Formats: sequence, structure tokens, C-alpha cells
Amino acid sequence: MIATVLVDDHPIVRQGLRTLLEGEDACEIVGEAADGLTAVELIVRLRPDVAVVDVQLPDLNGLEVVRRVRDQAPETRVVVLSMFADEPYVLDALRHGAAAYVLKDSATTDLIDAVHAAVAGRRYLSAPLTERAIDAYARRADEASRPLDRYELLTAREREVLQLAAQGMSNAEIGVRLAVSPRTVETHRANLLRKLGLQTQTDLVRFVVGRGPMSETL
Repeated sequence: MIATVLVDDHPIVRQGLRTLLEGEDACEIVGEAADGLTAVELIVRLRPDVAVVDVQLPDLNGLEVVRRVRDQAPETRVVVLSMFADEPYVLDALRHGAAAYVLKDSATTDLIDAVHAAVAGRRYLSAPLTERAIDAYARRADEASRPLDRYELLTAREREVLQLAAQGMSNAEIGVRLAVSPRTVETHRANLLRKLGLQTQTDLVRFVVGRGPMSETL
């Protein structure tokens, strides 16, 4: 049985995924998470074979979840679920370490095939993306350099604060969520605003909205 963790902020979607994957008698759902921070903690603790992760998540976006799983639980293969077929999203998922990228409007068999491919150590992309995305990824990977993305200057904690602040949380609320003091949050917020060249909360929200789910190439 393939030990699997499901990560999506919609309970009805997680239930559908559970029914689909367990119905194949190949997967055992060992955990579920509805936000990115909880997902990372759960995956690092359980060390499942596969994690099926939505791109758009509260608290920590799916691409950042993929990055942290790659660093903290490298034995877990991540299958990204996304409604975004745009090349930048696919490339970012691959760069972050995703084993598979499946579009939400794909056939149900796509997800099943993706899970099996991931466990076998192969890359899997939904059919409309496969050749285009892999070719583009290869081209990008061979580029000598890329313009500096200011988002890359942020620490992991600053990225957490950025996303939570963009959701409208106060320093105190963020502190509770991350188990740090409001003063520490204030410091992180000041640092990330400086690194991103932003000044106000409105600037911060516009920056996050403009990037979509924190895609590095947007």
C-alpha cells in the first residue's frame, strides 16, 4: 500500500481524493491537512510515500510546501494538483522538487497514474503539459543566469509572515499562528518589506496577488 497524505483546503475535495485513491486498493490515506504549515509538519512527521498537494493553500502556498518537503522529507514524493496550466507554474513546481503535476480538470486516471509514477521515481505531467513543460524546463535549467527575484531574498519565516500578512492577519494573530512574539513578527515584516522594496500593507497585498500562488517566475 502507498502511504499517502492529502493536502487541500476544501474538505469535499479531500474526501473525493480519498475515495478515488483508496478505491484503487493501492493507496492508504495516512493523513490530511487543510493548510500549508500543517501539511509540512504532518508530512515531516509521518514520512508518507506520496503527498498530494494543492497549489493554492492558506498560510503557506503549495509550491513552498513542495520546497520544504524536498528539504525536510526528501523520501516523500509530491504530486501537485493545480488548476493552472500556465508554463511558469509547471516549471516552478518541477524546480521546487515536485514529482508530478496534475491539472484539476484532468481525468481521474491521471492522478492515479501520477501517484504510481511518483512512487516509481518517474516524473509525471498531465498530457497537455508533458512535452511543452519538460522541454521548457530543460531550456530554463540550462540558462546561465536568471534575473534576481526579490522573493528569493526572503527567509522561510519571512515568506510565512508575508503570506499571513497578505491574508489580513495582524502581527499578534501571526504570532499566535507561528508561535512567536508579535515583536518578532514585526521585525520579520519590516525585513521582508525592505527586501521586496515595499512600504505599505496595500503594497504587500498587491505583491502577493500579482504573484498568484507565490510562483517564482511570475
